[in-house]
Amino acid sequence: MEKILSSKKGDKMVLLGNEAVIRGALESGVGFVSTYPGTPASDIGNVFFRIHKDAGVYFEFSVNEKIAMEAAVGAAFSGLKCLVAMKNFGLNLAVEPLLPAMYTGVKGSLVLMVSDDPSCWSSAQSEENTRPYVYLAHIPTLEPSDPQECKEFTKLAFELSDKFKIPIMIRLTTRVSHQQQSVTLDELKKPQNRGKFVKDIHSFVTMPPRVLEMKKELLEKVEKIKVLSEKSSINKIIKGKKSGMGIITSGVSYVYTMEALKELKLDVPVFKVGFFYPLSEKKIKNFLKGLKKVLVVEELEPYLEKEIAILAKEANCKLKIQGHDLLTPIGERKPEQVLSAVAKFAGKKIVIDSTKLKIKMPKRKPQLCPGCPYRILFDAIKKAVNPDEVIFGGDIGCYMLAGTPPYFLQDYLSCMGSSIGIAHGIKKISNQKLITFIGDSTFFHSGLPELANTVFNNSNPLIIILNNQTTAMTGHQPHPGAPANGGFIKIEEVVKAMGVKNMKIVDPVNQQEMVETIKDFINKPEVSVIISRRPCLFVKK
Repeated sequence: MEKILSSKKGDKMVLLGNEAVIRGALESGVGFVSTYPGTPASDIGNVFFRIHKDAGVYFEFSVNEKIAMEAAVGAAFSGLKCLVAMKNFGLNLAVEPLLPAMYTGVKGSLVLMVSDDPSCWSSAQSEENTRPYVYLAHIPTLEPSDPQECKEFTKLAFELSDKFKIPIMIRLTTRVSHQQQSVTLDELKKPQNRGKFVKDIHSFVTMPPRVLEMKKELLEKVEKIKVLSEKSSINKIIKGKKSGMGIITSGVSYVYTMEALKELKLDVPVFKVGFFYPLSEKKIKNFLKGLKKVLVVEELEPYLEKEIAILAKEANCKLKIQGHDLLTPIGERKPEQVLSAVAKFAGKKIVIDSTKLKIKMPKRKPQLCPGCPYRILFDAIKKAVNPDEVIFGGDIGCYMLAGTPPYFLQDYLSCMGSSIGIAHGIKKISNQKLITFIGDSTFFHSGLPELANTVFNNSNPLIIILNNQTTAMTGHQPHPGAPANGGFIKIEEVVKAMGVKNMKIVDPVNQQEMVETIKDFINKPEVSVIISRRPCLFVKK
């Protein structure tokens, strides 16, 4: 049995932030877990995939994040304790079922764990900040700063969800998800993985005029949670000398702030925000009173700073608020950035040994794994067509590297499934030749409706589905088309069922066949699909 299951109350265990969320969920008695893999949140699914049978927990890799959220809502409607996990972009899909779930509430409990990726270490779409969704959904949101807090905040999230019968969100960022710390454990609770849906139209059907009553009830719940947030220890004040200065911070920025104060030998009061929404307004207002200036340290856009500015108008209208003027909203927060900002804020000079900054690290270009089947496919494409005469559509997966040397086979890249959707738009208004790439996991995630639309509205891109039989980029998790667990959905049957006439399965190792098929299909008047089927090397092993 995995150590995360065998360790008992009082034991200490070194955990990643993501692993601490898992332990917190297990200590809460979670019975249902759903996710779609996406780094920096992938560890949640990877670990539960290994332990769920021993833990007595139902677990699934859902087809996409919207479905993961809907599945968890259904289980929570039926009385179970549910955890659904995803990265920031996944929330774009999941927000559709999340919004009505906030209105209907749940009979069990539902915790949503979302991990943002500042600096786009594992992302290609945008540097998305999920915090605007918090306001949109009115979802109470906790922001831990280290693994111990990840565990404790997860347990608190389940308690709040169970008490108020609404979803609760835990927002992490990359450096919280992947930070390691020795975590003190508590007892595991026996999970309940069977429930019963009891018909209750008044609770579960969001039809007008009931939907407006539901919104009123949600806002009333948020106000009650705000009262709890005022008393909660997860919003804490670290006392300091009265100097007219104060710092407000949250998440991993809190860790960096405390390091900076220690290095600069500053004794400044710090307000650590654990409850991002609803904010403990009274406690913050009391903190602001008597200060001349305050520094707000946070990652990405200054949402917390804007809230502090609003509260300061009532509590201390002469207060000078700094944050975005000293810290960039672009990229993840770094210790040296916070050190510099705190020094400037406090009027202290810092001496940096410039010799330590002159270390030259060798530049390394991203590469496909040696022996990757995508390499042979890209070679065949360059043999079959003149790349200067063809538009190449990219999608989210390992094959994004088609746009890097030596291939240069990517002319646009947006979000999951969009390679086909954008291709359709281009083909409807031009006669340009176009090849799109989409992976098998991405095809099931969001490529199916894109293909249906392309067939229905009659455009003719050449779509190449890279079928390596796994979700390779995020850690080789299974998907509906992967030969895992004894069976799989055949992509070719799905493609045929959607009305695609020109479809062929080709092993890219058969270079001549692949080249000839590309040459043939790229000139077809209807949409064409090549399934480039060869397993990822890690799947073969």
